[in-house]
Amino acid sequence: MSTPVITVAQMREWEAATWATGQTEAAVIRRVGQWLAYRVLQLTQPGDAILVLAGKGNNGNDARAAIEHLPDRQVEVLNVHSPDVVFSRFAELLSTRHFSLIIDGLFGIGLDRPLDEHWQQFIGTVNGSGVPVVAVDVPSGLNADTGEVFGGAIEAAITLTIGAPKAGMLAQSAWKHVGRLEVLDDVGLVAGPVASEWAWTSSDDFKSYPPLRPVAGHKGSFGHLAIVAGSFGFHGAAVLAARGAQRAQPGLITVYPHDNVHSLIAGQLQSPMVGRWRSDFKLFDRSTAVLIGPGLAAPDVPEDVRNIARRLWRDSDLPIIVDASALDWMVSQPTPRNAIRCVTPHPGEAARMLNSTADKVQANRPQALRELSRRYGNCYVVLKGHQTLVGRSEGEIFFNSSGNPYLAQGGSGDVLSGLVAGLLAQPALQADPAKTIRYAVWRHGDAADRLQSDRRNWTVEDLVDEL
Repeated sequence: MSTPVITVAQMREWEAATWATGQTEAAVIRRVGQWLAYRVLQLTQPGDAILVLAGKGNNGNDARAAIEHLPDRQVEVLNVHSPDVVFSRFAELLSTRHFSLIIDGLFGIGLDRPLDEHWQQFIGTVNGSGVPVVAVDVPSGLNADTGEVFGGAIEAAITLTIGAPKAGMLAQSAWKHVGRLEVLDDVGLVAGPVASEWAWTSSDDFKSYPPLRPVAGHKGSFGHLAIVAGSFGFHGAAVLAARGAQRAQPGLITVYPHDNVHSLIAGQLQSPMVGRWRSDFKLFDRSTAVLIGPGLAAPDVPEDVRNIARRLWRDSDLPIIVDASALDWMVSQPTPRNAIRCVTPHPGEAARMLNSTADKVQANRPQALRELSRRYGNCYVVLKGHQTLVGRSEGEIFFNSSGNPYLAQGGSGDVLSGLVAGLLAQPALQADPAKTIRYAVWRHGDAADRLQSDRRNWTVEDLVDEL
């Protein structure tokens, strides 16, 4: 079960329900401190200096609770009740010590007022220090419900939020303050609140998924993906999409590129077949899913490719996944009932599909996802970007927890669309398309996270290998 995205009021109700069982705040704070220390140890090295900024509330208590679990780090604690009183000491510490990390425990989710000039100066100095910050529960100064800033807010590298994500942390205005959002869900709270319209996808959602394959399965058991991709100057996108699809392990893959790049694509692929395009709807009769779009950006792509793409979307009972250039060919039209349809736009592509702008899409990504799905037959939408969204016009919208800014490389989206399509081509994974698509998105981001933790300067080709 995915983790719901909640409001501050729901968090308070959750806490009250926990205390009613006899669980104590002190016990939960101790547990938060242990998990916080565990993460800090991962982020630092023995002997590193760590500065703990602890306020007077429970957020400060959470930060202080980590200290006893950091035995081989040089920990300096600054209790900050009045920032003007301790500012000179704070400035001295920053100028005389080389800190590897700052723990922000100044304010929690209960902050509901603008910060005065002293607090703004203090927080501004933290942000200007160049030292990475781990925020406890919420970056100090951020409204956890709306994502607005109370005059000034910590710009954290990582926010370790307690229990569940708070809605304001997912707003675009909050991104530079929250940094990477991680959830501390094993801290002693009772069973969580009811599901909300928004949910947080994590690795726990995919235990025992995908299911084991039947021992007597064969190529025909696991589907045949057709990929319509690749044109002059953009043949690499077709190759990357095919390789992404291979990592999903469908039974068969056939790529249908533009004729003038057929030999280029065929020369780079081994197990995927590379067929000849023809303007015939029956080309896909033996397929179990079709991906259309990667690398079809050349101006001489035949009009019949566009027409076939629209017909498949409108009429086919197969799962149809549309990405990249083919997104611009889509028109608003009904689709067969219960047929799987999926589009995978980045914000710029989504804006074109909505006759809007990328800024407007980013300002309210869930709303943009809903509208895209409504316009294009209640399709599944993978709205790529920070915390990639997966959802439809109704039901839950899932925010992805994996991935990092180094996925922002040409070709990573082609790999993702191939992975999505390669999974949806498999009959056993078509029963729950939302989970299958979410799994592909999470796995793609998780591979990037593993690469980034292992080495710098990795490429999209490395991403395929890591998958």
